[in-house]
Amino acid sequence: MSDSIQPFRIEIPQADVDYLHERLARARWPGELPGVGWARGIPLDYLQELAGYWRTGYDWRAQEAQLNRYPQFTTEIDGQRIHFLHVRSGQPGAKPLLVTHGFPSSVAEFLHLIGPLVSPGEGQAFHVVAPSLPGYAFSTPLTATGWTMGRTARAWAELMRRLGYRRYGVHGGDIGGGVSGLVAGLDHDHVTGMHVVTDPLTAAATATFIPGMASRLDESDPADKLILSRMDAFRKDGSGYLAIQNSRPQTIGYGLADSPLLQLAWVAEKVHEWTDLPVGRDQLLTTVSLYWFTGSGASAAQTLYEQAHSPEWGAPPAVPQGFAVFGADETVRKLVPAPATAHWSEFQRGQHFPAMEAPAQLAVDLRAFFGPLQ
Repeated sequence: MSDSIQPFRIEIPQADVDYLHERLARARWPGELPGVGWARGIPLDYLQELAGYWRTGYDWRAQEAQLNRYPQFTTEIDGQRIHFLHVRSGQPGAKPLLVTHGFPSSVAEFLHLIGPLVSPGEGQAFHVVAPSLPGYAFSTPLTATGWTMGRTARAWAELMRRLGYRRYGVHGGDIGGGVSGLVAGLDHDHVTGMHVVTDPLTAAATATFIPGMASRLDESDPADKLILSRMDAFRKDGSGYLAIQNSRPQTIGYGLADSPLLQLAWVAEKVHEWTDLPVGRDQLLTTVSLYWFTGSGASAAQTLYEQAHSPEWGAPPAVPQGFAVFGADETVRKLVPAPATAHWSEFQRGQHFPAMEAPAQLAVDLRAFFGPLQ
């Protein structure tokens, strides 16, 4: 295995862009029962409007150019191609920060966060490293089974070693939060601190499958009762996307690889359900386009399967910890195993994707947490 790092530039062939437009123009649409709204999935009129904009209004080349403004690279780690953005700050005292996206997302999630981190008007600046998770976007094709969060964390530690960073911070949400915690645990001699974002619904959903998260709940307590009701709602109504990917990733992969409508609906439904601040259509469609052009909807499903069948969830890391809760209420403190010394911030608005929903507030919190750490 070579430690070499190669420059990378996104250059999707025009034939692939034309094919996407052709497939969208020839899409077959299902019927829809009257009056069901979002209760049974993404509504027909909503998806038709979004697909129409993807075909005739969305400018992939402009978004490709925006992504290519950031230096990008690939390297092979543990037999897997890893794609990453590496944006160095020109400001003195900048600190390395490894940021990891989750599902259903991509490095495009950080398009409006990187600038405020690399070139803040005041306060701590960062050198930002933003990898694509194995099996996502240009960290493809997925070459083997076994790409759990733990294996990814080991790859991330190796990536930072190759980049020459002896001390660095880690940040993420969703899968990215889990990976960040595992990096902090296994590479604690080099990690300055771990910062994680979450929200009440994500915390409750996570409590349904991470051992021990819900063990302290008491149904007689009003906040605990609310958590338990959210957990029950997730199991009954919100976890279908996860159940099929955790059990039959190959089967759903055929549809995600072949149908732009399915790939669009698969991502857009979750962005709609998991946000309460607007996410621009172009930013949403950039992530959907990355999945579509790379065929990574199928391989992302495979990595979700791997984690669902892995006993490796990690232990609390012995480094400074920071938590930023968006759409905060009293429930998250009950679920997140934050030490008493942890940095804790709460924001009224935003939910699962704060890097897209509230990048300015998130950047301020990252500077506040990592600024004093050495």
